[in-house]
Amino acid sequence: MPLLVAPALPAGSLGAQQQPDLPVRPGLALRPWRLDDAPAVRAAFDCARIQRWHVRRLDGDDEARAWTAQWAQRWRDETSASWAVVDADDRPVGQVGLRDVLLEEASAQVSYWVVPAARGQGNAAAALGALTRWSFTRAGLHRLALHHSTANAASCRVATRVGFPPEGLLRGSVRHADGWHDMHLHARLRTDGPI
Repeated sequence: MPLLVAPALPAGSLGAQQQPDLPVRPGLALRPWRLDDAPAVRAAFDCARIQRWHVRRLDGDDEARAWTAQWAQRWRDETSASWAVVDADDRPVGQVGLRDVLLEEASAQVSYWVVPAARGQGNAAAALGALTRWSFTRAGLHRLALHHSTANAASCRVATRVGFPPEGLLRGSVRHADGWHDMHLHARLRTDGPI
């Protein structure tokens, strides 16, 4: 069935280029995941809060390697992208990414987490801000959305700090270990202005 409007972004808008490294601020940057990041990813997913809000764990080194390896193909397929948030020594301290990329709508959902040692320093907001700026100015996206449990106050603070206003409540939409959670929906448009 043909679309009645042209896609907002053509195929190849992401996948035809190399996934970029993105500066965040001194001592913090975004770069594509590498296979040698697997131990850091496994350690991150050992964190109870990351497991709680992302509803995932990694049970071994093979799973951690698979997690890091998947992103190169997802970038080429233009369905998702993920960056390691790295410190001045190039060690991963978090993740920020685009999920459910729809080039025809120029939209995506964002995700983020940081390890316990990197929390409380504005790292998640700084990384999300850098990804948001790139998404709107370089990638050509029009809308970025994010969902988080209404019980996750820290994620809500990150979203609002980066200029993602709340748009609504998705009642009982995600199942966590303790049952169904209502989710806040936040979004930002390219036309909302600079971060």
